[in-house]
Amino acid sequence: MRKRVKKIKITLQPDLKYGKVLISKFINFVMRKGKKTKAKEIVYVAMDLAGQTLKKDPLEVFDVALKNVSPLLEIKAKRIGGATYQVPHEVRGERAIALAFRWIIGAARKVKGKPMSQKLAAELINAFNNTGSAVKKRQDMHRMAEANRAFAHFG
Repeated sequence: MRKRVKKIKITLQPDLKYGKVLISKFINFVMRKGKKTKAKEIVYVAMDLAGQTLKKDPLEVFDVALKNVSPLLEIKAKRIGGATYQVPHEVRGERAIALAFRWIIGAARKVKGKPMSQKLAAELINAFNNTGSAVKKRQDMHRMAEANRAFAHFG
């Protein structure tokens, strides 16, 4: 039996500085305890820092970093006849973006001793250069999906 398709109800407004819905979604992911103004400040400072460091447009840095971190494949556990198989599946666009946001922010939060905007900027720069913790997470996921390709016919 198929799962029901989720209907997306809420439409986000584009952020004020760059006019992109994706950035306002990223701000919402960074936000903690409803402090949206603080989250906006963190994201904007981080994007400006990343843009200045790489001497590129902050939007371009953000888009390339997101593309480099977004996974194409993931594995899902499926139970068949008492055995659990790790079956590789393609990742939908919305989920790929959500995972990329989660991994970038999570990698930035793990670093200690710096302000969040600097940590986020460093992680965006690392993702832009295809290095860093978030990109490693994506590569690990792809490696696991590739290793379990034999079970793809269960999907």
